[in-house]
Amino acid sequence: MTATLLSNRAVIRLSGEDVRGFLQGLVTNDVGKDLPVWAALLTPQGKVLFDFLVWADGDDLLLDCEVDHADALAKRLSIYRLRRPITIARDPALGVHWHPEVSGDDPRLPALGNRSLGAPDGESADAAWLAHRLSLGVCEGSAELADLLWLECNAAELNGVSFTKGCYVGQENTARMNWRQKVNRRLVVVPLAESDPARQRAAYRELGVAVDHRRVEDISAERKAAWMTEA
Repeated sequence: MTATLLSNRAVIRLSGEDVRGFLQGLVTNDVGKDLPVWAALLTPQGKVLFDFLVWADGDDLLLDCEVDHADALAKRLSIYRLRRPITIARDPALGVHWHPEVSGDDPRLPALGNRSLGAPDGESADAAWLAHRLSLGVCEGSAELADLLWLECNAAELNGVSFTKGCYVGQENTARMNWRQKVNRRLVVVPLAESDPARQRAAYRELGVAVDHRRVEDISAERKAAWMTEA
């Protein structure tokens, strides 16, 4: 039986009064439309705090996020709740599953495969998922994205931002960068031997690749062409 469980992911449930409206004013993507979507919660300066996928479950919303940062994400969201009757907590009955052999519905890139939520049972597919997404040049998680400007994380190319939905935390700087077409640095997956230690965000020695945060002019034309095709 093929392993499908992404054991390094957790699910946060938001339930209560108008949770879509609540999250809509906080995150980078439009959660008022069809879900799932990939989104981020940013600092007021537009830098990444957390990234996650947003799913619908009836009137509730579910956040597919890093397990090691799930509690911190729930706590951060609770700061914005104020007195709204909204519950924000991890849902231990749900886990994240990945089916690479099934036609893809991952909102970032169809080639990433099919993703679903269900009982947190089965063998871990974490290693296979890591290798697959990095082979497609897709970055995620705090080790790779934290403290970077959202558009530097290739968010526009991977459907992680809406430029029409209105205000959210960090929107001003993100919109300005898009309007001026001033994304000077980007994340790129490169062979480990070609990684620049000064620009390296994460190294995966077992896979022979690294994630670098490079100036656009320092990214090879070949790598740009491949990345744009993948996106």
